[in-house]
Amino acid sequence: MFQIAPSLLAADFGRLADELKTVETAGADLIHLDIMDGSFVPNISLGLPVVESIRRYCKLPFDVHLMIQNPARYAADFIQAGANMVSFHLEAEPHAHRLVHWIQEKGAKAGIALNPSTPLSLLEEILPAVDYILLMTVNPGFGGQVFIPGSLGKISRLQQWIRQEGYRALVSIDGGVDLRNYQQIIRSGVDILVAGSVIFRNPNPSSVIQSMIEFRRSFSKI
Repeated sequence: MFQIAPSLLAADFGRLADELKTVETAGADLIHLDIMDGSFVPNISLGLPVVESIRRYCKLPFDVHLMIQNPARYAADFIQAGANMVSFHLEAEPHAHRLVHWIQEKGAKAGIALNPSTPLSLLEEILPAVDYILLMTVNPGFGGQVFIPGSLGKISRLQQWIRQEGYRALVSIDGGVDLRNYQQIIRSGVDILVAGSVIFRNPNPSSVIQSMIEFRRSFSKI
């Protein structure tokens, strides 16, 4: 039973309240918010004031993805602004174990994000502690990129590792999801499907979410 997490990065920033209402009504499970600083990734996106202001327009959990340098400095602010889940990049934080526990102590779920070229082996010490792992399936920084095919094997290996060890972590993926590949991605072992352009840049975003929900129903019966 995978969760559908529309990525607000691909939404119309001039109509964020309406865009949130559309995907919430359609049956989305989470809202994914990409926070970019122009340093860790070559782009700038949403900030604290935006997250805080849109929180009152949506009841769904906010999954905040910190694509920033020094995530420990800002994690608490985003939780206060309304984040229910906070992930940060292992590549950007030398004290990951401390930050994971700190996020959890603040009442949010803690996730570790990995860039496509970062090996799963670096998760060995932190995996037992986290609530979810966010695998980037494109190089982060821009929406609308093409899914990296080799990510399918990486997803499967991570899910197998989690199951073998009995860890609680969910597997989330972000990047390059479209109507042609999302079913294959789910079959590889994804628990949270982050999808941006395929939803918000479709003339009928609700229909995309409904298609994913229908697949979820059929997939859960297998």
